[in-house]
Amino acid sequence: MVNSPSSPHLFALILGRVQAVCEALAAEGALPAGLDLSRVVVEPPKDPTHGDMATNAAMVLAKEAKAKPRDLAEQIAAKLRAEPMVAKVEIAGPGFINLTLQTKVWTDELRAVLAQGSAYGRSAIGGGHKVNVEYVSANPTGPMHVGHCRGAVFGDALANLLAFAGYDVTREYYINDAGAQVDVLGRSAFLRYQEALGEEIGEIPEGLYPGDYLKPVGEALKAEHGDRLRTMPEAEWLPIARAKAIAMMMDMIRADLAALNISHEEFFSERSLIEGGTDRVAETIAFLRAKGDVYEGRLPPPKGAPVDDYEDREQTLFRATAYGDDVDRPLLKSNGSYTYFASDIAYHKTKFDRGYRTMVDVWGADHGGYIKRVQAAIKAVTAGQGVLDVKIVQLVKLLRNGEPVKMSKRAGDFVTLREVVKEVGCDATRFMMLFRKNDALLDFDLAKVIEQSKDNAVFYVQYGHARGHSVFRNAVEVIPDLPEEPAARIAFLRDAEVERLTDSAELDLLRRLALYPRIVEAAAQAHEPHRIAFYLYELASEFHALWTRGRDLPHLRFIINNDALITKARLALVQGAVSVLASGLAVLGVDAPTEMR
Repeated sequence: MVNSPSSPHLFALILGRVQAVCEALAAEGALPAGLDLSRVVVEPPKDPTHGDMATNAAMVLAKEAKAKPRDLAEQIAAKLRAEPMVAKVEIAGPGFINLTLQTKVWTDELRAVLAQGSAYGRSAIGGGHKVNVEYVSANPTGPMHVGHCRGAVFGDALANLLAFAGYDVTREYYINDAGAQVDVLGRSAFLRYQEALGEEIGEIPEGLYPGDYLKPVGEALKAEHGDRLRTMPEAEWLPIARAKAIAMMMDMIRADLAALNISHEEFFSERSLIEGGTDRVAETIAFLRAKGDVYEGRLPPPKGAPVDDYEDREQTLFRATAYGDDVDRPLLKSNGSYTYFASDIAYHKTKFDRGYRTMVDVWGADHGGYIKRVQAAIKAVTAGQGVLDVKIVQLVKLLRNGEPVKMSKRAGDFVTLREVVKEVGCDATRFMMLFRKNDALLDFDLAKVIEQSKDNAVFYVQYGHARGHSVFRNAVEVIPDLPEEPAARIAFLRDAEVERLTDSAELDLLRRLALYPRIVEAAAQAHEPHRIAFYLYELASEFHALWTRGRDLPHLRFIINNDALITKARLALVQGAVSVLASGLAVLGVDAPTEMR
């Protein structure tokens, strides 16, 4: 059973057999025709002693079939026992069906890994569906800090994962270059311009950005404009200083992201929504008004804590409550300018207009209360055709040997992304930012993430890949014609007698490898790249355990000096582990080293 990348993976294959059994029972009259089989799943049992796979078929179909779950399970089990891939079927609890597969299934799956190489685990479930993943989108007011780092890594890994699962992914950065915060940036840059001209500026006034990173902006303004800006009124110099500062901050941000091997295909300017001859925010408000979703009215006072955007006045409101929000939302401020929310509606409408029906936004922890209103707006502007999944990324607590890390003087009041990457490296930063679910708080210890121990997940996984390559280098003594080049080596190992892999630890590793395609699909559908990181750690753990088992039991070593055939079979297993580790690390954007010193 050597699958092509487009063939169903092993779990999907067994699910297909379970569904076929249910359809056969329906054809025999034992089940009603037209059963909804969409809720039937096949998954690994929580307790490995219960078998290789478990299905809930009897549990979810019993009510519709008007049968007791265990009675229905018996009928399904009787047919599954006749399946050639199935070695044993048992019924557990109220009607779960546990399956143990033939050993040949697992060795055949290793052949699939070798046949597909780097394509193993790649999926077509995305069907080329366009997905927009917007992440980072930090205000262009300074360098990236460690909080931005987690969202950047999460968004980038998610984009990689979705692409690996067959989606057409666009990585987008929304430049917040309109509003009060960039005016503050412009004034801060102008102060540094005055400093560059030789003026004494003293302490940075409260409310302006204090970091030294704006000094080069001041120097650039001086080089470009001399002292001409000094005599201009603020209304004239502010747009100039603001534009230069934004451009230089975005260059800095791109460079910061490049240190993490992150790049975006699209940079969308908030200011472009209202400039260039077209006011897309006004157009969007008019579009919603024509649908009856915008009206003039007053909002009741908020219950509980004060709300920032509440004003007790007649105003232009979006009928958000019609689409699942708790309260209708203002679109215009009292001075006639647009609210941030109005701009966000227009921006997300542009995504839909550009062909994205699925949108993923990666936001910081402080934006959780904003989710329902934006999702409501997207329902309104897309007539329910657009879907927004907001992934909240929780805060990062930066430590060194358990102690909080001091703030960066250069940045003003935070630790920069570049400082973190410089100290621990891109790989450790990326992997450890993903080795926890995105909405859980993360303690990131700069000392621990570079330790060479099992407790350091990124080291343990990378070491697994490097250890596999060390096995290949040592195996040349027994198999002199073992190719060094990966593709040639994989081709050489495809005819290995993998049926000779019969030890329980070898079979456990084969089962873990076979999980990978299912993990990829589940992680992609849930938008949860941390599942890949967790899986890789478990795979590396089993691989290291097998290596240790061979050290304790010499007949189980990967390399047997007087038996080239069993050595070749075990090298095929090592290659399977190495290939999947490299694939998963690539999805996470982490290097797979062949040596570690």
